[in-house]
Amino acid sequence: MISVVIPLFNKEQSIDSTLQTVLKQTFQDFEIVIVDDGSTDHSVEKVKKVIDPRIRLIHQTNAGVSAARNRGIEEAKGEYIAFLDADDEWKPDYLKTQYELTQKYPECNVFACNYEFKDAQGKVTPTIIRKLPFESEKGILSNYFEVASCSHQPLWTSAVMVKKNAIQSIGGFPIGIKSGEDLLTWARLAVNGKIAYAKQAYAVFNVEGYSISEKPKRIPAEQDIVGQELKALLKAHPSKGLRLYNALWHKMRSSIYLRLKMRKKSIREAFISIKYNPLNYKLYIYIVLNLLPVKI
Repeated sequence: MISVVIPLFNKEQSIDSTLQTVLKQTFQDFEIVIVDDGSTDHSVEKVKKVIDPRIRLIHQTNAGVSAARNRGIEEAKGEYIAFLDADDEWKPDYLKTQYELTQKYPECNVFACNYEFKDAQGKVTPTIIRKLPFESEKGILSNYFEVASCSHQPLWTSAVMVKKNAIQSIGGFPIGIKSGEDLLTWARLAVNGKIAYAKQAYAVFNVEGYSISEKPKRIPAEQDIVGQELKALLKAHPSKGLRLYNALWHKMRSSIYLRLKMRKKSIREAFISIKYNPLNYKLYIYIVLNLLPVKI
């Protein structure tokens, strides 16, 4: 059995359609563990209207998405845990594909597939995934950090399934981090086990509110816990791929600071990224842009 873990916080507009994409799966041996993280809208009422004995609704005071996912992991009865955010979708063969990966690659701890973006107008955009190490439709993602450093993220939460004991062995999702907690989790899993991957997109990331052209809604955390933990991972598991992954994290922070016009912080993050990957020309562009007058 697969346990589907859905953290829920004020998603009354989407939770019903998200649940329906689970219930319509061609693979039906699953349970749904919904962790209400202190919702203040009508999300819980929407869930209660969906009648299916496989749905369990658990309540907790608001503690954040990582705590909600960890509670779902703890409550899950299945050997495998598939994560799904309350505003995303699965195509009908998603769980079937993930289950097939477990049968073909039992040595793996993580099972993932490609996904696609959908905006508020319904426009669908594919991901760009480069440098996959296999030619067939499914295979072992043996160079996860290298792929993640030059592509859209190959592991995205609503398109990932893990062995319960594997996610528990790394302590679940890190608490107290508001951005990047998923990237750190996948990195920890990647250095501790193998990843099976399917090239075809079976999940849909509803990206409303995630436009990179808009001013970021959240300032990066002053205490960069993710950066510190990724640096520690690199020290414990030195590799070119993990160096590039560290560079990517600081490049992302530099980009956000640049768009927020926080120039000194953007330049600082760019220089940290350059230490890990001095050949990334975009970092030098970031520095130049930060030094130019605002009007330019």
